[in-house]
Amino acid sequence: MSKVKHTEAPAPARAPGAAAIAFLFGLLTLVSGASVLFGPESVSRMAGEVVDFVLWFNFLSGPFYLLTGFGLWMGRPWAVKLCAVMALMCALVLVALLIYIAIGQAYEMRTLAAMSLRFIFWALLYLYAFRRTVK
Repeated sequence: MSKVKHTEAPAPARAPGAAAIAFLFGLLTLVSGASVLFGPESVSRMAGEVVDFVLWFNFLSGPFYLLTGFGLWMGRPWAVKLCAVMALMCALVLVALLIYIAIGQAYEMRTLAAMSLRFIFWALLYLYAFRRTVK
């Protein structure tokens, strides 16, 4: 009778640079979102035409950015999967934003730019982390 070997996916190599960027991105996301959502009215006015679902998504995703940064710092395999989930979620919100814009709703160009940047960031971070896992 042959023995079946159980193999686990290789853990990603620690990625302190990518982890630090993800963590910093998470902190900035939380601070900027909280300032518009819960800060003084003057901050909300400066934000302009806020797209509520984008603002709430970004604010609520901040802790996941921090968690992903921690996971990448520690070389945890789940961090790679979380990068993929964040990229997918950003893509879905970006598509929803594009539909929102297409139907003529008010928005700020910086909202579109920021959401695009978030998607690109998480997609590239996933590819980077995945490539460090698969050798």
